[in-house]
Amino acid sequence: MSKRLMSKNSQNELSKPKKHWSMGLVESMKDADLIYKDSDRIVVIRDKYPKAKIHFLVLPKENITSIYKLTTKDVALLQEFGEILKMIQIEHKNHHLNAGFHAVPSMQRLHMHIISKDMVSPCLKTKVHWNSFTTALFKPYNDVLEELKKYGSIKEVANEEYKTLKSAPLKCNQCSYVPKNIPQLKEHLLTHL
Repeated sequence: MSKRLMSKNSQNELSKPKKHWSMGLVESMKDADLIYKDSDRIVVIRDKYPKAKIHFLVLPKENITSIYKLTTKDVALLQEFGEILKMIQIEHKNHHLNAGFHAVPSMQRLHMHIISKDMVSPCLKTKVHWNSFTTALFKPYNDVLEELKKYGSIKEVANEEYKTLKSAPLKCNQCSYVPKNIPQLKEHLLTHL
């Protein structure tokens, strides 16, 4: 089709630069339907693809791309993340909540996950999803805060360790059950509810 035959709207759509999916959190931070809490420095959103019954993301309004960009000046920001975590834990006191950061995040904006231990969700589909929350690929909030206070930065996970952890065998996060696959694991997780 020649440009002359294209409508102005079509031409405008084609000329807009496509945003990479990894930048999706920045757009989600502006979505009133996803925002759970908001402060001067932080936005808490509901995860669009939750991996458990409760799954929030805590993000700074400042453009910090990942935990590996944090410095000593960001200790107060992370402490504010902890204050938000305590509030959410009180609001959801009937659920065991874990809080932490992915060692190798796929999304481009620092974000802390607050996620219930149940891990029951139709969005939990792959071994990588599971292992990103149940192995050392999930860096607990308190560990990250203490490392930042002590060293002024967060040490990146080695590529070989990342590969090993993401392909680690499945294992229930609440007992010793070892399923053969994700469908078996998901069926088993229902027994813990």
